Amino acid sequence: MAAVTAEARPPRTGEGRTDRRRFVRLLVGWIVILLLLVGWAVTLRPTQLGGPATFIVVSGDSMEPILHSGDLVVLRTQDTYEIGDVVTFPVPDGEPGAGSLVIHRIVDTEGQLFIPQGDNRSQADEWRPTNETVRGSLWFHVPRAGQVLTTVLQPPLIAALAGGAVTVWLLMREPNAKGRKKKNADPN
Repeated sequence: MAAVTAEARPPRTGEGRTDRRRFVRLLVGWIVILLLLVGWAVTLRPTQLGGPATFIVVSGDSMEPILHSGDLVVLRTQDTYEIGDVVTFPVPDGEPGAGSLVIHRIVDTEGQLFIPQGDNRSQADEWRPTNETVRGSLWFHVPRAGQVLTTVLQPPLIAALAGGAVTVWLLMREPNAKGRKKKNADPN
């Protein structure tokens, strides 16, 4: 019969477990990012990128008390629009402010044309958008978020935020182990 000898095992340091946890955290992080990107692509991708959403910042008081100047409005494209829908459409060519987006409620129709009017206005608009010219109907709005976005998107602030992010990254990154070895290595 052969003798069985027990070899001494080195004590566990927990490195394997720590590496597994780090891998799982990294994997979960990437899955969350992927899910957020898919959710954005399906729901909030702008129409300029082939998505269903249009984003505008309200300017003026024509839709008070529902919408106020500085609110961020998210609109979704639809196949058809109905009386009562709050929609956005561009001012027609040849008119003052041509191309600017107007957000008003559809109050009536004339055949295939919509008759829009601001909730805070006593008369209907002179413009008559069609189903094809309407950019979308109100999906949701965030009060004052448009003001914040307009401020944040100013070039000096973007440059300051980018510089701050780079500085934080430089200060928080792990030192390069290879660089340390080269510095500490014996020159001979």
